[in-house]
Amino acid sequence: MTKKIILLSMAASVSLFAQSELEEVKALLAQQIKTTQALQKRLETLEQKQAKQARIVKNQDKKIRQTKQEIAATKTTQEETPSQQTTQTFDQKSYLPDIALILDGSAVGRNMNNSTYETQYIPGFSNYVPGKEAEIPFNKNRGFNLNYAELALHSTVGPYFDADAIFHLHPDEFEIEEAYITSRNMPYGLRTKLGKFRSEFGRINAVHQHAWKFTSQPLVFNALFGPEGINDAGVQLQWVLPTDTYVMAGIEAMQGSNDVSFGDTEKNNLYIGYLKSSFDIGDTSTLLAGASILHGKNEQGLNTDVYGADLTALVALSSYSSLIWQSELLYRNKTTDIGKEKQAGYYTQLTYKYNQNWQGGVRYDSLYKNLDSQPDDLDRFSAVLQYSPFEFTKFRLEYSYDRSKAFGDLADQRKNISQILLDFTIEAGAHGAHAF
Repeated sequence: MTKKIILLSMAASVSLFAQSELEEVKALLAQQIKTTQALQKRLETLEQKQAKQARIVKNQDKKIRQTKQEIAATKTTQEETPSQQTTQTFDQKSYLPDIALILDGSAVGRNMNNSTYETQYIPGFSNYVPGKEAEIPFNKNRGFNLNYAELALHSTVGPYFDADAIFHLHPDEFEIEEAYITSRNMPYGLRTKLGKFRSEFGRINAVHQHAWKFTSQPLVFNALFGPEGINDAGVQLQWVLPTDTYVMAGIEAMQGSNDVSFGDTEKNNLYIGYLKSSFDIGDTSTLLAGASILHGKNEQGLNTDVYGADLTALVALSSYSSLIWQSELLYRNKTTDIGKEKQAGYYTQLTYKYNQNWQGGVRYDSLYKNLDSQPDDLDRFSAVLQYSPFEFTKFRLEYSYDRSKAFGDLADQRKNISQILLDFTIEAGAHGAHAF
């Protein structure tokens, strides 16, 4: 009996063990089926991506073959028609000069009528010629004035020269203000200029009217050189010395057609020399100084010498704010048939730039040395307020009180002139920057 029980227990145990093993095998099989399905799905995804990449590569190969065919066709066309290729690559715009247009006009109020004002002269420095109007290029009329339209052209001419031409269009005349070539890339700090140009004697002579801080020319330059200043045909050579501090020496030979101090044009008779330097004082201040000399022949064929000294100080107060003090002193020794005429004068001006839009300034002009028989208290006071809504647009409101003029219509009597004017200047096109 006992043996039967033991046998039956063993049989039951074997049956239970076999059933448990069968369940485990079924579970493993189910897991394998899931894994196989996941692998099959991943395989299908990879095959789809590979097919897509193959299509992209095929399209790229097709485009590359098309591009190569187009390049080959273009090369064949270029070889067959070389003259046509030359025409296609020529760019006319690259040969055009930079062009700038500058317009300047004013509205003027003064305590003298126009006809009398046109008979003005500076006693001791110029004379009144009956029937001949004084040369007054800017702000001539009480009322409205179109002072000029300036057309400026600039172009690089090959690797060695730049060409510049500046034309002034006045209501009643057309004038070649400047026309010259300037050298490029000369060795040893040298530079040459040839043509008609404004001399770099002093500080303000080379600056055009629209870039002046005031609308009027300094009194001493007008008295010694006339309203055009030293602007003549000639040649210039400048040398920047190889020093840590900027030092530039220059010489000029000009025709000498300025008849206020010179004028003997049987041959070129005017020679100019100058030395200019600038250096920084601290991080925010710059000082510029210069000395100049002119030597030429006047209309009587005798010598005229003019000596000049200039000093300019710039103090930067912020990125767009600055203070500039500028002064020049000129002394003339002119030999005439009756002896030597020694005359001198200066101007000094202070301008304050508040920001990009607003600036103002004051200036004093004086002709303190004159001929023995002429007055030596000739001077002028000026004040200006300038508003620039844009970089190339400015409006200037200026007041001046002038005690330097006599008038032919007033029996050569002196009369003080009070004048207030509103001036506008518009610059359009490619125009180079001006020195401060």
